[in-house]
Amino acid sequence: MRPIFYDTETTGVRSEKDRIIELAAFDPVRNTTFEMLINPRCSIPQEATAIHNISNEMVKDAPTFDEVGKKFVEFCEGDVVLIAHNNDGFDYHFLKAEFARNELILPEWKYFDTLKWARRYLKHLPRHTLQHLREFYQIAANTAHRALDDVTVLYQVFTHMTDDLSIQECYQLLNVPRALQHMPFGKYQGKLLKEVPADYVKWMHQNGAFDKPDNLELKTAFIQLNLLPSS
Repeated sequence: MRPIFYDTETTGVRSEKDRIIELAAFDPVRNTTFEMLINPRCSIPQEATAIHNISNEMVKDAPTFDEVGKKFVEFCEGDVVLIAHNNDGFDYHFLKAEFARNELILPEWKYFDTLKWARRYLKHLPRHTLQHLREFYQIAANTAHRALDDVTVLYQVFTHMTDDLSIQECYQLLNVPRALQHMPFGKYQGKLLKEVPADYVKWMHQNGAFDKPDNLELKTAFIQLNLLPSS
């Protein structure tokens, strides 16, 4: 398993409507980088440009994602794990949407979210943004919010966070299922699952809350507590 650190810059925050305008990656094993601006075929909002400093002028002659996506797949050939900060909540969704939009096949890559790792293993920190982690580990500042700059910082942060663990060990640790003990949302958020009233669990079940894929772990926990039928 070979780690590849990557980052996207976009026209906005909604993967179903916004577009990737820059894609960058770093392969520390091969010591190679990938960095391409992308013509999104739409205007970049000023508020987005204010964050990443990528203007319409900069991308007007850039290739579109159908070309960039193919080159990115070539860069990520082999058994790789793609690593991004907030991958699960942002970058992966944009990759998936762009590959589908351009009728490209998204490889069956593995993914690793360093934000998820930081929240799980660095709970003592008040914030877990990439820039806050950079400051915590005293890593030199660079041009934040340009993709390759963020990738460079991410690689250094990851090295500090995981110490001498291999990428295989990190991936396994992050993907080990953990027993859910507290209610994650709703009127009983934060309450021990065993203390959530049976009537409320029944109400959630009747209203389809446990039909959502994101609530599968919660459903399993309530079944184990005999608060839900197993079928």
